[in-house]
Amino acid sequence: MPSISHATELLSPQTLIVDTQLPAAQQEAQILAARRYGTFWSTGDETLALQALASDFVDRTLPPGRAQGRPGPLAASRTFRAAVPDLNCRIAQMVVAGDRVVVHLHFNGHFTGRFNGQPGTGQVIDFIATDIYRIADGRIAENWHIEDNLTLLQQMGVVAL
Repeated sequence: MPSISHATELLSPQTLIVDTQLPAAQQEAQILAARRYGTFWSTGDETLALQALASDFVDRTLPPGRAQGRPGPLAASRTFRAAVPDLNCRIAQMVVAGDRVVVHLHFNGHFTGRFNGQPGTGQVIDFIATDIYRIADGRIAENWHIEDNLTLLQQMGVVAL
């Protein structure tokens, strides 16, 4: 398990919109949880995911075959990093309101590993995802997410254009 959180600077959103009526401490805690989780997707540093996700984390849009709770995103990251070792994620937008944080993520890299048994040939990977987090006690308690999987699978050559 990679552990580079001490040497890794957390991602910052390119655009940040915050409900200024939220207490400053709540704003900071919610932004920190989302930045840790985004940085986890960019680096694969599982320590950051464990810091970001509540111990009773629930994925409300669980893909088939993915484990519920913290093990799900940890395994998904490992699997995807095996296919796209140079995976990079940036937080294009972040909106903080109430106990929710919405992030628009942009992923890129090169498909040089294997995905579902199919080898990559260096194809460029460039797709987006949007997550809605419910934050409780400074950690992501629930996540609703959607990824542009059609674009991703087309770029990998798994689905024909």
